[in-house]
Amino acid sequence: MSAITTRGLTKDYPGGVRALDALDLDVAEGEFFALLGPSGCGKTTLLRTVAGLESATSGTIHMGDTDVTRMPPGRRDVGMVFQDYALFPHMTVLDNIAYPLRIKKRPRSVRHGKAEDVAHYLGLDGLLSRRPGELSGGQQQRVALARALVAEPQLFLLDEPLSNLDARLRLEARTFLKQLQQRLGVTTVFVTHDQAEALALADRIAVMESGRIRQLGSPTEVFRRPANLFVASFIGSTPMNLLPGRVREERIVAAGTELPLPAEARDLVTEGEAVVYGVRPEYLDALPSAEDGAFEGTVSVVENLGGSSLVTLDVADEPVRVVVGEERAQQLAPGDRAWARPRAGRVLLYRDGDLITSDEVPAAAP
Repeated sequence: MSAITTRGLTKDYPGGVRALDALDLDVAEGEFFALLGPSGCGKTTLLRTVAGLESATSGTIHMGDTDVTRMPPGRRDVGMVFQDYALFPHMTVLDNIAYPLRIKKRPRSVRHGKAEDVAHYLGLDGLLSRRPGELSGGQQQRVALARALVAEPQLFLLDEPLSNLDARLRLEARTFLKQLQQRLGVTTVFVTHDQAEALALADRIAVMESGRIRQLGSPTEVFRRPANLFVASFIGSTPMNLLPGRVREERIVAAGTELPLPAEARDLVTEGEAVVYGVRPEYLDALPSAEDGAFEGTVSVVENLGGSSLVTLDVADEPVRVVVGEERAQQLAPGDRAWARPRAGRVLLYRDGDLITSDEVPAAAP
């Protein structure tokens, strides 16, 4: 197993494009670590640079105690799974899995024996004589995983390996990946633009934008307490409500509504200060009637999410989204008046794009 450390890691491309900007990162030994961000944020470039498929412009990469910054890819002892799996179409499943050992010039009997062992571990026994074109997407994904595992790498690098699967297979593969990494205990770095995958799989997440890490933390930390407006708007299957507001007499006025000032921010804001009021749709409670400290608006859209619904209220020309249960959602229709109250301890305030917080105040309780 191997830990990864980068210091000042920078990657520039011709034309002045900076994909990685003096990036410092520590991945712990045995950790399942996710790199999350929109397209073009630098997450795949970081993965490829760690693998040695891209060369760093400046900075260093260490695996354990070894500086691998200028080391060729074949000597870094990493297994990598690509987004398109990159299987050889003319080879059988067995030969695809055994290919890394073939490159290392292991005897045929040895490489086929190890490939069969890994294939059995991943439930591929009956497919070894087939070619990739005869496999489903989920089967191809498992073959790519087996090929990466057969050489017993110190580091496992996954570049959006689930993105080509349909929704059901993606969920199954996600569970399988988590169980596999837990059994093997190998340090794993997983690149994805899907925040649900990152939240479900990772021990820690680095949220990236423009070649920089905007927040680093556990899934719970990143979801409950986004450190800045970029993370707040990016994380969450339903985006956080982010409403311009202003401090007034120890309250916040946002979307034409007077709301309680969060306790942790009481000594950190000043009268009249402009802030952004943030609360997730999941942390707003639908009310049957008006109450102090609650949003009041007109229902504009009701979106069925299955076990719940996402209701959008027009509140003083600002959209406020609320997740409500099935029973309550059936009572709401576009044009109805509705009310929603933020839960105590679940409101966040942002100033100049960053979370207003005190180091002495712990994260909100469940």
